[in-house]
Amino acid sequence: MSLKLFYAPGACSFVPHAALELAGATFEPVMVKLHKGEQRAPEYLALNPRGQVPVLVDGSDVVTQIPAIALHIDSLFPQAGLLPASGIARTRALQTLMWMNNTVHPTFTHVFMPQKFTADEAAQKAVREHAVAAYRGLLEEIEAMARAASPWLAGAQPGVLDAYALTLLRWGGYAGIDPTTLGATWDLAQRFAALPAVARAIERERLQLNVYKPA
Repeated sequence: MSLKLFYAPGACSFVPHAALELAGATFEPVMVKLHKGEQRAPEYLALNPRGQVPVLVDGSDVVTQIPAIALHIDSLFPQAGLLPASGIARTRALQTLMWMNNTVHPTFTHVFMPQKFTADEAAQKAVREHAVAAYRGLLEEIEAMARAASPWLAGAQPGVLDAYALTLLRWGGYAGIDPTTLGATWDLAQRFAALPAVARAIERERLQLNVYKPA
């Protein structure tokens, strides 16, 4: 097995990054510096023409998009319990994973990069302000999940949902949301970050969990 993960520090690629570490996988981590435009380099676009991270290369196969990569890693390392193995528990976990990816994540994109949605600067400000309020509401939904976690979002074992929750909560700091005001999610993120496998990914990405700065 030959695995290579292309990731950007602090991006959603932390989800498969943490998952591979949790699974005890042997993989080559390759940093993509988004601020330097490395995602637009011809050799990277040959892997992912959309110019996005993450990308997981498994031998001759290239996998993109968080849910697909998470499912692929789970299929390679089922013993890691990154997702529930079967039944309604697996269905519910996949339901939450898809929601995080297709609703919560894009809402933050409106906060962080409103210029993607309008060239008008005044409109960009309005887009961002509206998205911040919406994002807070979505984090409150994750907070309710974290309060019910037993002890992790998908059950007995830490996995991809916890990695995504940590990422989304961390991004809240950039939206002006103090993560410590979401106590259950903050506790979950801290417990998850303290796991030795996850700590390796955090150290490699040099992540700070709380990036919130009071106005």
